[in-house]
Amino acid sequence: RTPAPWQHLAAAPQGPACTPCHRRPQGEPCSGRSAALRARMEERLLGARFRYLNQQLYTGSSRDAARLFRADPAAFHLYHRGFERQVRRWPERPVQRIVRYLRRRPASLVVADFGCGDCTLAASVRNRVHCFDLVPLNPRVTVCDMAEVPLADESVDVAVFCLALMGTNLQEILGEANRVLKSGGTLMVAEVASRFEDIRAFLKAMAQLGFKTVSKDLSSSYFYVLEFAKTGPCRPGPTPGLRLRPCLYKRR
Repeated sequence: RTPAPWQHLAAAPQGPACTPCHRRPQGEPCSGRSAALRARMEERLLGARFRYLNQQLYTGSSRDAARLFRADPAAFHLYHRGFERQVRRWPERPVQRIVRYLRRRPASLVVADFGCGDCTLAASVRNRVHCFDLVPLNPRVTVCDMAEVPLADESVDVAVFCLALMGTNLQEILGEANRVLKSGGTLMVAEVASRFEDIRAFLKAMAQLGFKTVSKDLSSSYFYVLEFAKTGPCRPGPTPGLRLRPCLYKRR
C-alpha cells in the first residue's frame, strides 16, 4: 500500500562509524559517543513526526483523523508519546483539574471522556466513565469518531474534552456532546490557552450550541478550564465564534 506521508521520516539514519580508538579521549568507550548521537537523532525524528501528525489533527476533520489512525494505528502511539512529552513540561496536567472536579461531585454521575488517551481520568475517579478515542491505548477505550460516539441521547451527566477539541468540525463534535448529555448536564473543557482567538466569542457560540457558561478559569498561561451546563438542544445555523487556533508546536 502507499505509505502515509509522514512515514518517510520513520527510518532513523544510521549513526556515524565509531571514532577510531587512537582519536578517542582516553577511557571513553567506543560505543558511547555513537549511541548518544543516535539517541539525539532519534529524538529529533520523533519530534518531527509528532509535529506532522499534530498538524494533521488540527487542520482536518475528526473523520480525517479517524481514517488516518485506522490506516496506521502505530502513528497514534507515536503521537501520544510526543504529546506526553509536551504536557510534562507544564506545571500542572489539565486532566488532574478534571479529576479534582469529579471527586467533588457524586460518584453516581456517568461521564463521557471524548479523546480519553490512556484513560487517566477513568482510572482516577469512582464514576462510570465511557472512554472514547481514535486508537485503544487502554482496553477501556471505545474506538470511534468523536462526532459519532456510540451513546444514547441524554445518557450521561458529564462530558469531558481535555485537550481534545481537535478537528475543523468543532460544531459537529460539540453538538454530539450536547446530544449525549442529559438536560442540565455538565460539559467540561480544558484546552490550550493560546488556541482561543476570542474567548467571549467562543462562549457566545457555545450558548448557541445549547451550553450556558457556569465557570471559567483563565488564570493559567498554559490552559483554560471551562465549565458549561446544557440548557437545551443546539440551535441551527453557523457559529462564527466557535474558532480555535491549531496547536502547532515549534521545533526545539
